Order: sequence, then C-alpha cells, then structure tokens
Amino acid sequence: MTRKTHIRAALVTATAVVSVATVTAGISAATPEKAAKPSKKEVAALFDKWNATLQTGDAEKVADLYAKDAVLLPTLSPEVRTDRAGIVDYMEHFLENKPRGEKVKTVINVLDNDSAIDAGLYNFHVTDPETGEKRVVEARYTYEYEKRDGKWKIVNHHSSTLPEG
Repeated sequence: MTRKTHIRAALVTATAVVSVATVTAGISAATPEKAAKPSKKEVAALFDKWNATLQTGDAEKVADLYAKDAVLLPTLSPEVRTDRAGIVDYMEHFLENKPRGEKVKTVINVLDNDSAIDAGLYNFHVTDPETGEKRVVEARYTYEYEKRDGKWKIVNHHSSTLPEG
C-alpha cells in the first residue's frame, strides 16, 4: 500500500467514525428522557384517585386502577385476589358498604421514576347495606404502584384490619 492509499483509508475510517458518532448523538438527542421521579405528593394523589373511584360505586372502574397481574389482599375478605375477576368480585361486595377511606398516617417511598410504595394506616367509613349502621374500620395498608404504558397502576395492595394492642 502506498502512502497515498494509507492516508485515503485513514480519512475514510475517520469519516465513518465521525458519521457513526453523529448518528448516535442524534439518536440520543431524539430519545426522550425518562420522566423524573414522582413527588410524594403525586404518589399520595394516587390513593385519592382510588378513593374517589370507590365513590362511583363501579367495581369495574376501581379494577381499572389495578394492573392485570395485580395482587389484592383485601381488608374484609380472607381471599387473595390475583386477577381482574377476583378484584371486581371483591369490590362489588366492598362497594355495597359505601366505603370512604381516610388516611391517618402515611409513609411514601419513591423507588424510582416508575415505582413507589405508599404504606400506613387508614380508616374506612362504611355503612351496613342492610341496617344502615355506620361504623369505622381501622386498617393498615400498603399500595405498590408502577407506571405501565405511561399510567400508574396498583400492582400490589394489602389492607388488613388494625390488630388490637
């Protein structure tokens, strides 16, 4: 190879490297950045949305807030719900009591841009559908949220009556 051929080859290689770097930089610039981590206030609002959806009395709408593979360990049932049909079934019975949740203590951990945990204590104000008697159920809770396809979903929800003591 002559000196001229070496220089030409070096120029072609350098041009290729610059072109690849330019294309890569262009792709990086065109790729949207992931959203910032949600604030604790934003995570807390997910419960408010869930609670407001309870007020509609529509079990299907409540179930829409859960991921397809969500797990629900409900307050007033010993049965673990692991699919939409189970969640809807529980909510149909739960909603007969006209529940309204009220947080008493909350601890929110934002894990990353797409996941957070909200745990604590809440009271459920319920009305017996047969007698009209109102009562408060004290409970502890954990909601695990994940952002899926751009929407926050409940992936794990545990709620149990507060133990005595």
